[in-house]
Amino acid sequence: MKPVLSVLGLAAGLALGIASAAQAETIKIGVTPGPHAQILEAVKPIAAKKGLTIEIVEFSDYVVPNQALDSGDIQANSFQHKPYLDNQKADRGFKIDSVAETVNFPLGVYSTRYKSWKDVPEGSTIAIPNDPTNGGRALLLLQDNGALKLKDGVGLKPTVADVAENPKKLKILEVDAAQAPRTLEDVAAAAINTNYATSAGIKPGDAILKENPKGPYVNIIAVRTADKDKPWVKTLVEAYHTPEVKQFIETTFKGSVIPSW
Repeated sequence: MKPVLSVLGLAAGLALGIASAAQAETIKIGVTPGPHAQILEAVKPIAAKKGLTIEIVEFSDYVVPNQALDSGDIQANSFQHKPYLDNQKADRGFKIDSVAETVNFPLGVYSTRYKSWKDVPEGSTIAIPNDPTNGGRALLLLQDNGALKLKDGVGLKPTVADVAENPKKLKILEVDAAQAPRTLEDVAAAAINTNYATSAGIKPGDAILKENPKGPYVNIIAVRTADKDKPWVKTLVEAYHTPEVKQFIETTFKGSVIPSW
């Protein structure tokens, strides 16, 4: 009987292996360089143990990752907050949904000329991101710190045209978010997203103004609407929302990136 049992055991093992292979899946996830990419590297081995292989694809701006996701070149992305995604969907008709919250990157205003916001003189030029959500986010940060006053009812996406009062006569320069760190040589200060700040070697702790982390700008994992109920999405979220990944974030970024789960 032992040989029979051995054959049966081998057959069962082969069947299990075939089933596991059938369940295994590979997905491409779009990220921006810096913390998003680093965090996904920490997620990869956890997802692999659950049968999900992750390939990380880096993009240098905020527009292409949603285009690539909508067209099917990648299966998910992790780089944006929900207000930005909502704006992209409204403008471009993307069929993309958020499936999980990830981390928050408090927006900061940085300067190589001034150690404190109070030292920034009247008439200075301040660079802010030129996309509606992050540009509005920067304007709200400036308003929260008394630098200017916006019109009532502007919501989360005010524009430069919504500035009602500008007591310091600041000049607002709108630039591509990824290029904001490069403007520091030419402007008094610049509002820079944390991922682009860290990629440029800027320490988030050096910000002369910093956004309240408990705002609406928590980042998300996004997938195509048609894919949101697929098993791999649940596996990806479970792999991301683990104590190991949270500890990696807290240890690596020391408060400049905040887990949202």
